[in-house]
Amino acid sequence: MKVSLKWLSEYVDIKLTPQELADRLTMAGIEVQGVQTVGGWEKMMVGEVTEVNPHPDADRLKLATVNLGAQQLTVVCAAPNIAVGQRVPFARVGAQLIDGHTGEKLTLKPAKIRGILSEGMVCSEKELGISDSHEGIMVLPSEAPVGIPLGEYLGDTIFDLDVTPNRPDCLCLMGIAREVAALTGEEVHLPEIDYQEEEQSIDSLISVDITAPELCPRYCASLVTGITISSSPVWLQQRLKSYGMRPINNVVDITNYVMLEYGQPLHAFDYHKLGGHKIIVRRAKNGETITSLDEEGRTLNKDILVIADKEKP
Repeated sequence: MKVSLKWLSEYVDIKLTPQELADRLTMAGIEVQGVQTVGGWEKMMVGEVTEVNPHPDADRLKLATVNLGAQQLTVVCAAPNIAVGQRVPFARVGAQLIDGHTGEKLTLKPAKIRGILSEGMVCSEKELGISDSHEGIMVLPSEAPVGIPLGEYLGDTIFDLDVTPNRPDCLCLMGIAREVAALTGEEVHLPEIDYQEEEQSIDSLISVDITAPELCPRYCASLVTGITISSSPVWLQQRLKSYGMRPINNVVDITNYVMLEYGQPLHAFDYHKLGGHKIIVRRAKNGETITSLDEEGRTLNKDILVIADKEKP
């Protein structure tokens, strides 16, 4: 199981070095199999795009002026998503990057592109080694401080834990936070949760039936309305990526986020596509088929538990 030190530090004050914390956890029975440092982005900074103009000699290229705090640089950029006001990762000459096309490492050098000297680069996630995304530049949250080293802002330490079967409480971030607090004498800072429930009872909108309680004794559902499917905030996407998960959209991502944080698996259904507005937890029928997330057809039998609506799994 992976644990982000930056995320963990939001819930418990950690005064130990990453290696000291790893040793303390291992001695307590939560074996740390590896400690990975994410970052190492020398000569890279957080910049703000202040101006975008067409390249005078290339239709598909743009000239982007980037504020780096102490200075501004204008570079040639081909990314379709670059826009004024964005906070972006900026690589100076001499920075070590990954070639977005070949995947090979390269050292950034000054380059004259269609007659314009470009001494730097606004980077994609692939060029930073964060993910395989190379469709456009990486856009940072709007509150990212301009001019600070990129490693200071995005860097993290990831612990790879081997949690034994007798400690299922440690299969999530909050469980590890409680363990670290107990080992170091610190307190756990629980997030404040405050939301207003609607007066209308959920029972009039959806039902949950469990017909195989020996396999699943409890199943809960909540109904959330007014949802617009869109991309998740950048900070949430980055947090999932640090765990090796691929962001999908805001609804799917938040279910994965809660699972990592609290250890509670979740799944979101489109209410309007839920047959009979019912969730039925039952045994599969012999020969019943489903298409799994990998687009493969699966044939089920009565020993398999399924979550279904009134019409199908």
